[in-house]
Amino acid sequence: MPSVVSIFEVIQVGVGPSASHTVGPMRAARDFVTRLLAAGVAFDRLRVELQGSLGATGKGHLSDGAVLAGLSGYVPDNMDSEVIPSLLTAVNPGGNLILPGRKTVDFGFSRDMVYAPKTIAPYHNNSLLLQAFWGQAPVFSGRYYSTGGGFVTRDDRLEGQPGQLTSLDETRSGGVIPHPYSAMSELVDYAQDSGKSLYRIIVENELATRTIEQIEGGLDNLSHKMGACIDRGCQSMAAILPGGLGVPRRAHALYLKLSQRDGAPGTPAIWRSFAQDPMRVMDWVNLWALAVNEENAAGGQVVRAPTNGSAGIVPAVGRYLTWFCPRVENHQVEALREYLTVAGAIGGIIKTNASVAGAEVGCQGEVGSAASMAAGGLAAALGGTPPQIENAAEIAMEHHLGLTCDPIGGLVQVPCIERNAVAAMQAINAARISLWGDGKHRVSFDEVVQTMLETGLDMNSKYKETALGGLAVNVVEC
Repeated sequence: MPSVVSIFEVIQVGVGPSASHTVGPMRAARDFVTRLLAAGVAFDRLRVELQGSLGATGKGHLSDGAVLAGLSGYVPDNMDSEVIPSLLTAVNPGGNLILPGRKTVDFGFSRDMVYAPKTIAPYHNNSLLLQAFWGQAPVFSGRYYSTGGGFVTRDDRLEGQPGQLTSLDETRSGGVIPHPYSAMSELVDYAQDSGKSLYRIIVENELATRTIEQIEGGLDNLSHKMGACIDRGCQSMAAILPGGLGVPRRAHALYLKLSQRDGAPGTPAIWRSFAQDPMRVMDWVNLWALAVNEENAAGGQVVRAPTNGSAGIVPAVGRYLTWFCPRVENHQVEALREYLTVAGAIGGIIKTNASVAGAEVGCQGEVGSAASMAAGGLAAALGGTPPQIENAAEIAMEHHLGLTCDPIGGLVQVPCIERNAVAAMQAINAARISLWGDGKHRVSFDEVVQTMLETGLDMNSKYKETALGGLAVNVVEC
């Protein structure tokens, strides 16, 4: 039977700058230390090996600091942005790490934090090996794979012995939920056969493990967190993003210019400006996406949807929905719930059948997936039929095929921040194109997702979050 990924696994609160390289390693380390302490084995030293893409860009993505945070007992959804920098500062000279329960363990950063970009595990390019030692002998080990979007798989197979891969994420069995699906075609068929909306079907699946109050409360919390992140990014007075590239933060200056010219949201001034410049909506959507991704690049709290590197798209399009779509003026809360629910389901289908990891399929899996989620969610919230919703998601993904992941310096800054702004507008455009049609389309969503996967697997590893090709090598870091 098909398994369905919960929308609350696809869209989650996290910490920047990367879901696969920051959030995933933190969750893996937290799981490792929990199991280590529960095992009751004696140990006096820990060692971490970041492998593959994690080893190649782990410093820029703060993967090393994220592992330290996880080992210290932190989780991404309630962690202050200063935790990782403070841990890196404290551990580097001291060589000690404080684990949950106040246990202090030897950890020499230069000795015990190993970057191994050429070590490629067979299951996934984002792998990390954590070990506990007693003296020189390893006494407890854990291998984990950060598979994109903050999803983590633990490898329970011992060397030369049978075992299994265990997901740390919430995937529901098809026997538990009323409408099991793994493809968009199946979801659309459910809707057309039953006469229900995609939103209703997805909510009924979520009801298998949550109450309606928990579902609606969870969606409202995600909406609130997204809006708060936009507002923090717009109001941040910081001039330069961390990391050494010297990339300036632009959202605050743009926010001031638009606010001065357009007036406060909802006032007549904003509509007068649109009469003079009908394209002004693009400026606001660009602002919101830039604001979120600047917060992410600075290590702040974001909502990954489906990844941190693409975290600006779904929030920006969501605010477009409530600011610039009169259709939902009298039911904005409900519209945002439908938007996020359908977006999350689209992301779950992509995750199930392809990947949302830049290290596996390039940026088409991150920004392409986020644009697809936003486009389909927007079409749903604006009253689109199931075929129109599928068409919107397909259009957005189709026109991100082949997009590479080649961040300069391994930092989630260039081209990532601007790319989110461009993709947010593409998502809106995809939804509008679909809504003006009748839902009939030549290329299905499932076909374009399969194409994205095959394209990503064929893509040279230089263009999959290794900082070994593209802009990462052709632009001088200074």
